[in-house]
Amino acid sequence: MRKTIKLALVSALEDLTKDNFDKFCHQLLDRREAPRVKRNKVESKSRLEIADVLVSHFTEEGALRVTVALLKAIGCRNEAEELGEVNVQVSVSAPKDESCLCFSKGMKCKDFVEKHRGQLIQRVSNIALILDELLDKEVIQQETYTRIRALSTSQEKMRELYSGPLQASAACKKIFYDSLLENEKPLVKELSEKD
Repeated sequence: MRKTIKLALVSALEDLTKDNFDKFCHQLLDRREAPRVKRNKVESKSRLEIADVLVSHFTEEGALRVTVALLKAIGCRNEAEELGEVNVQVSVSAPKDESCLCFSKGMKCKDFVEKHRGQLIQRVSNIALILDELLDKEVIQQETYTRIRALSTSQEKMRELYSGPLQASAACKKIFYDSLLENEKPLVKELSEKD
C-alpha cells in the first residue's frame, strides 16, 4: 500500500535526528514566502503535529514541496530525495482530490484561478468570507485585509486580491481556490464544467 503524503511527511520527520528536526523547525519559521507559519504553531510540537501544520498551511502537495526544500536547506539531502520520490509516486498513482473540481479536468487549482480571473472578478459575491479565510491562513496580512475590505465593490476587492496576494505562490492560489469552493461552489462548478 502506498503512503499518503501526510504519512510520508511524518515518516521523513521521524527519521530526522533531534538536532536536524530542530533545524527543520527553525527553517520553517524563517521562510519568507507566504503563507508564513507562526512560531506558536511550531514551538514544542511533535513531528506528527508539525506534519499537520505543514499540510494545513500549504496543502498536501505544497507541504511536500516545502518539506523537500527545507530538508535540502538543512543538509538532509537523502531524506529530501526519498520524499521527492514519494511525490512522483503520489502524482502518478493517487486518486484525484474529489474536493477540487478542477482536478477532474486535469487542471491544477492555480490554473483554474488564473484562467477564470475575469469571471471570478465579476461574479464572486462572498468576498468578505474569502478574505477572512485568507487572513486566517496568513495568505494576506492584517494591513492588506483592511485595505481590501475598505474598497467599495466586490469587483474592486477581487482585482486587488489578484494584483497582490494571489501572485505570491501556487500554495496561496490553492488556499484561495479552496475558499472559493467553500463559499462560491455553484460558480466554481459552473466554470469547471466549461473547461
